[in-house]
Amino acid sequence: MPYVLKQYDVLAAKKVEDFLVDVVKLSETLALKLLKNAKITDHKKRRLQKGKVLKSGYIEVLIFEPITKGLKPLFQTEHFALFDKPSGLLVHPTIHSTEYTLLDEIRYQFGDEAKLVHRIDAETSGLVLVSKNGYAQYILKEMFEKKAFVKKYKAFVEHELKEEILIDAKITTSDGLIKLKMQTSKDGKASSTLIRPIAYDKVKNQTLVEAIPYTGRQHQIRVHLDSIGHRIIGDPIYGLDESFVDNFLNDNIETAERIKTTGASRLMLHAYYLEFTFLKTTYLFCSKQAFGE
Repeated sequence: MPYVLKQYDVLAAKKVEDFLVDVVKLSETLALKLLKNAKITDHKKRRLQKGKVLKSGYIEVLIFEPITKGLKPLFQTEHFALFDKPSGLLVHPTIHSTEYTLLDEIRYQFGDEAKLVHRIDAETSGLVLVSKNGYAQYILKEMFEKKAFVKKYKAFVEHELKEEILIDAKITTSDGLIKLKMQTSKDGKASSTLIRPIAYDKVKNQTLVEAIPYTGRQHQIRVHLDSIGHRIIGDPIYGLDESFVDNFLNDNIETAERIKTTGASRLMLHAYYLEFTFLKTTYLFCSKQAFGE
């Protein structure tokens, strides 16, 4: 698993940060980061901080050790890489028991300096951009904040959507029982998504749409589509009874029940297109995964 708890005996008095560099063989930067993030404890499970002198006993170090399952980038340069993430794969570990995430491949292939430039939900498939160094991370992150990327998604939604629509509705955290959810609200943050119908399946009463988010709010496309009565097929959180959502989030829903209730075993949302200009070169990428075909 990515997070590994390792134990090291203290044989001589030494400051914890020096111990991590000299004995554990960590870089000074990583040692200070782990101390700051409470990943270093003593033999009594007490958090250790910079400057603490170790005299006896042992320390425990919780460290991220990436593994690989062979997922290769769709494209890469010396500064960045682009992955075509499958549905169901978390981009970043959320708990210590998480066995494998996209960050594993990123760190395994490119080292500790590589970072996610942005994230997509675990069940959303498609393009994820990764920086390989601090220089690229700074520029690409700033570009995302300035909305200098064109991102396009495909989604299957309930019912027929006949015409293009610009959803301009503010988004904030939900005031319901499910705190993970977001909702539209006049008191929220400005949010805008363009929705274009692509094809309608009369038998299933579903529409394949293209979604272009102009802002980057949490669950934005899911919230906006649900707000106009076109919930994304397979969405286990939006447009459903909160008791079902609560059971789903607590892993109490079987796959068959989920399919029956939501329409699919996964969220039918796919990040299929990404366009940006980096160091005077314009890049246009399309996912190679089959979706909506």
